[in-house]
Amino acid sequence: MNLPGSVKIREVGPRDGFQSLERLIPLAEKIEIIEALIGAGVPEVEATSFASAKALPQFQDADQVLTRVSGTNTLLSAMVFNETGARRALSAGAGRLVTVVSATDAHSRANMKRGIDAALKNLDAIFQAAREYHAPVTGAVAVAFGCPFQGDVPERDVFRIARALVSKGAGAVILADTVGTAVPDRVEKRVNAFRDRFVETELILHFHNNRGTALANLLAALLAGATVFDTALGGLGGCPYVPRAAGNIPTEDAVFMLEEMGVETGIDLDALIAAARRLESIVGHPLPGQVMKSGPKIIGPRL
Repeated sequence: MNLPGSVKIREVGPRDGFQSLERLIPLAEKIEIIEALIGAGVPEVEATSFASAKALPQFQDADQVLTRVSGTNTLLSAMVFNETGARRALSAGAGRLVTVVSATDAHSRANMKRGIDAALKNLDAIFQAAREYHAPVTGAVAVAFGCPFQGDVPERDVFRIARALVSKGAGAVILADTVGTAVPDRVEKRVNAFRDRFVETELILHFHNNRGTALANLLAALLAGATVFDTALGGLGGCPYVPRAAGNIPTEDAVFMLEEMGVETGIDLDALIAAARRLESIVGHPLPGQVMKSGPKIIGPRL
């Protein structure tokens, strides 16, 4: 296998994971999990979302989440949807903004209550606020591998959004498998096509595990040259607008696989497992992560 020496893991559990829960998680417990991730050496944590409190009441404490976690070398990013959210996030100390546009008009209208063209125009004020604060912006392309309303999404539609994000100033682009329909060969082709077209732009892959293909997709992307991946502690998460959505790639499962393959993550797996088990006790139901159940590895000689 032609593998890179190292990868970067972006932890999205405190945003994508908590977003999927109906029960409001107390602020102190959110901070506890974020600080556990920081202690494990995770280089970037998507800590919260500055969505409308009416739409996503889980994040009514978004400002406090950022201001309560301080004095860390870990990059704390926040998802934003408009200028107001962007300025709140930046004022609270977000080191990076993440904003999202759907690759299909149908998903954009269902998810954001506006079509693609309006969603793209809405980004201008977000990027302007980021420039004023000298903060980087990551743009995410939702339903980049399949749409619950349209089905397959042509490559040209995905790259139209990616190109718009880059032209507005995004230094990185996330291709998100929002509904978990990606399979390895499609991932390989899309990663190769992206890297050919956007040579100077950091590519991030975000896979949901609705159909059990997320780790296989990560491996396919890795072999195609991708080195930055979104994962979520314990596998918590999934799109709240997709019925019975499964979670994300569990961070500890990804770290175990990568490190066993000789790909460095810089993350303490034992600390991750402890954090995932604590998260499971906080949310009050079993999480889909496997390594948190089985442990890092069997002690004994390698066969």
